[in-house]
Amino acid sequence: MASSPALISDTEAWKDLKGHVEDIKKTHLRDLMTDANRCQSMMMEFDGLLLDYSRQRATVETVDKLLNLAKAAQLTEKISRMFNGEHINSTENRSVLHVALRAPKDAVIKADGKNVVPEVWNVLDKIKEFSEKIRSGSWVGATGKPLKDVIAIGIGGSFLGPLFVHTALQTDPEALESAKGRQLRFLANIDPVDVARNINGLNPETTLVVVVSKTFTTAETMLNARTLREWITAALGASAVAKHMVAVSTNLALVEKFGIDPNNAFAFWDWVGGRYSVCSAVGVLPLSLQYGFSVVEKFLKGASSIDQHFQSTPIEKNIPVLLGLLSVWNVSFLGYPARAILPYSQALEKFAPHIQQVSMESNGKGVSIDGLPLPFETGEIDFGEPGTNGQHSFYQLIHQGRVIPCDFIGIVKSQQPVYLKGEVVSNHDELMSNFFAQPDALAYGKTPEQLQKENVSENLIPHKTFSGNRPSLSLLLPELTAYNVGQLLAIYEHRVAVQGFVWGINSFDQWGVELGKVLATHVRKQLHSSRTQGTTLEGFNYSTTTLLKRYLETSSEPQM
Repeated sequence: MASSPALISDTEAWKDLKGHVEDIKKTHLRDLMTDANRCQSMMMEFDGLLLDYSRQRATVETVDKLLNLAKAAQLTEKISRMFNGEHINSTENRSVLHVALRAPKDAVIKADGKNVVPEVWNVLDKIKEFSEKIRSGSWVGATGKPLKDVIAIGIGGSFLGPLFVHTALQTDPEALESAKGRQLRFLANIDPVDVARNINGLNPETTLVVVVSKTFTTAETMLNARTLREWITAALGASAVAKHMVAVSTNLALVEKFGIDPNNAFAFWDWVGGRYSVCSAVGVLPLSLQYGFSVVEKFLKGASSIDQHFQSTPIEKNIPVLLGLLSVWNVSFLGYPARAILPYSQALEKFAPHIQQVSMESNGKGVSIDGLPLPFETGEIDFGEPGTNGQHSFYQLIHQGRVIPCDFIGIVKSQQPVYLKGEVVSNHDELMSNFFAQPDALAYGKTPEQLQKENVSENLIPHKTFSGNRPSLSLLLPELTAYNVGQLLAIYEHRVAVQGFVWGINSFDQWGVELGKVLATHVRKQLHSSRTQGTTLEGFNYSTTTLLKRYLETSSEPQM
């Protein structure tokens, strides 16, 4: 067999798309949107979801060329390798099996020749049993009171994913009913302000702390865990730790040393990356404590439905594949470096921050999986806010400034509908009017000729002209239940993987987060010796020395 090119950019399929960009530059979405057959071919339905990508700067021919690129990148083989548990995270020599976390009990998904699904369900069953004990009040705290408040300590993937799901479920009628009388809070930042906010108004007697750290060594998480252990023991004594603190970790020795009963440690595995871990005990434990396991299980089933679609559907009808290919097109060919995630649902306010990590930590790479420097850009700058808040914030730039492809996410049925007598439409209809209008405003824009017909004064015409031709896609969900939240999560997780598979990078490591941590260790030692022994600053450049000097001179930290 002829060896395939080392970089995807050396393939004929890539070069074909590069040439095709010139054809697309001659088109405008105003014209492309008049072709009903094209639009119809750019709509996909699956399990109640509707994807419409007809407002992308693409023709039917573009999509065919992108599918050819997927074939050149051996995309279907790479997807199969992921589901088969092969060590596709080659720099860490690991499988990538977050799909196993939500697989049905009878599924077979292997890592290193062993079916991991029974292990996953052992942990899920343990979470179900434990969360029911806490919620029913059969497990009580050190003073005999039920534990109705939970603080989950974790950072990065141990925080952003669970927070997104929690925020999405807070106003879902079924979840809301299940969470009556309970609170769930998330502590991530080592800033003591975050600790103060989390314990504000809580009583240690009724609080359970979940410490989430795979190794039980994550600096920020363990400092926060020690801080909350101090808060509990100061009020209730050292023996209370075993009743008021549990762990999500694989390091049982350190869990026990910390004072937590190792029987109350919930495992996860090295084939789960942090940013892909919300469906493991990392998310399932705190969410089950708040909402009950039966609600969280529906979330897992929604994600599993998309997993099966992603694994088995041909690429031309595969929603995560199409989304991933369109992102590659926008970033690497059309040169759009950012993407706006715009859910028209306040319940999804923490979705963009979570996807920001999933996407930017996965695909923010400069070398191929084989270590070759890339001659093209990968990854995108993800940001977003719920509509209509975003409209009053950054849409100005999206309409008349830089071109930023947009993901519009809409919900057919509101979690909390309001109908006011005398209003033209319901509150949700008012919101969704904007969801339907904004993509067309971006696509069509407004011409000087239209403005002249409206008798706009000449000096204002340039300011009121909208160029249009700004790409977006729309994803419509039937409602926002736990199941739908799971679907949405899995679509974006797999979309990110597709981008990485096509670009030929490793989307499952994150060496970029390491360097700053190493340098912080040097600073930490200096702060300690300066505060305790008055040692002078050494080993820093002029800028850092000046900043540290100012910090040490004026900060009111106690001498240790």
